[in-house]
Amino acid sequence: MNNTIAALLVGVTLALSVSAQAHTDEFFESVEAPHGGQLRMTGPFHLELVATGGDLTVYVTDHADNVISVDGGLAKANIENGSTRTQVNLHPVGSNILRGSGAFSLTPSTVVVVFMKLPNQDGYAARFMPLKPKGKQGENAPSHADDAGPHHHHHPPKH
Repeated sequence: MNNTIAALLVGVTLALSVSAQAHTDEFFESVEAPHGGQLRMTGPFHLELVATGGDLTVYVTDHADNVISVDGGLAKANIENGSTRTQVNLHPVGSNILRGSGAFSLTPSTVVVVFMKLPNQDGYAARFMPLKPKGKQGENAPSHADDAGPHHHHHPPKH
């Protein structure tokens, strides 16, 4: 009996760790978010941020994209534009929706950090760059043009 439970637990743990690794920021940038926002994973949740001038909407789901109730939840967003920080409180406005508005502007380099605390859950934070151009994964990502493959020419050091 106990062996079955142990095997079950191992199976569940493996399934969880595999799915957690698949949900990197790069993974989320490659999939279309349900509401056209930016997706991030934090703890057991997926957060999708839809940001427009002055308004922030966060949709909360679990890893299987099931709606998570945000009733009684607290959330806030820090909008960082260089050294300027604006804090916006987010309030539950629907089954899994948190919304808030404030006086802030968004640029491609704006960082929005969302902190969320749901009843009987730990607090979680997720970092978004809502206007970051899609497809540019990172300035230092190696491009295929730089990859000469196995034909590297090694020049002896000049003395």
